[in-house]
Amino acid sequence: MRSRLLFLSLVIWGILSAPHSSLAGDSAPFNPEKPLPSTIGPLITDTAVPIGQGNLSIQPFCNLYITGGRFSPNWRRVSNRGDFYSLQVPVNFNYGFTPNLEMLLIIPYVHNWARNANLPAAPGVRAADFDGLGDTTLYLKYRFQKETASLPTCEAVSGFGFPTGHHLHLSSVKLGTDQLGSGAYTFTAGLNLSKWYRPVYLYANLWYTVPTTATVGSNRIHDRDLVTLNLAAEWVLTRQWALLAELYSKWPAGNLVGPQSQQPSRALLGMVVGLEYNMNQHWAFAGGLALDLAGKNNPCNYTPMLTCKYNF
Repeated sequence: MRSRLLFLSLVIWGILSAPHSSLAGDSAPFNPEKPLPSTIGPLITDTAVPIGQGNLSIQPFCNLYITGGRFSPNWRRVSNRGDFYSLQVPVNFNYGFTPNLEMLLIIPYVHNWARNANLPAAPGVRAADFDGLGDTTLYLKYRFQKETASLPTCEAVSGFGFPTGHHLHLSSVKLGTDQLGSGAYTFTAGLNLSKWYRPVYLYANLWYTVPTTATVGSNRIHDRDLVTLNLAAEWVLTRQWALLAELYSKWPAGNLVGPQSQQPSRALLGMVVGLEYNMNQHWAFAGGLALDLAGKNNPCNYTPMLTCKYNF
């Protein structure tokens, strides 16, 4: 797994730091004195340019996960035995401590519900719903490399997850809707990259997440470590409008600390297409659709996504 992570890191670095010509068809040498277009950024992939010292932004998301099935252990799509939905509304608070250091706090609201269910654990129960706070995450991000003509912006990421989502005293008659969090504390270390190739922004994330042992319901579990690899591109059409495309993925890994996990290996690969409207220096909006394309031991979701961002 470590060799695979090293290989992925080298591939991403090579793509974003390669000498470039303009994607618009004419040469456009990088000018560090000329500000790049300001965009709201991707819907899933994290950005790499800090918000700036003393600046604050608030960005709520509205994501409706519509489960169309499940991915089996051998990557096949199978029935989910019911209609399951999850409305997730994470609110991002981003603050710049210094020109290169920023904090990102994510506080999510989650509402799960199920219809037409036929689950062995709750025979005769067809519908349920539950809502509340999800797991909260705090990220510190430090830019150690500014973008140059040949190098991308590089930002080191450290994240701390807190099990604030409901995960104890779960009831079978709730059909799984009452589990709003993982029950584990998590630590994430990673790298964010971005590069401007006129008229396109490219982004990449490579993160490694380590969970602690957790109690979910009445069970003690230790989940697998998780590798996150996201890629995104924004095609800036005008000063206000931009097209968005993303690839997101999560991959299982062995446990660096604690006991080796007995949980089934899970993986997920999907894509996002979207549209952005960057109204002015304060307001920006974006919407898109996320499609889970492949995976194993994971739900298969179709997810309409909307977000707005306000910069103070």
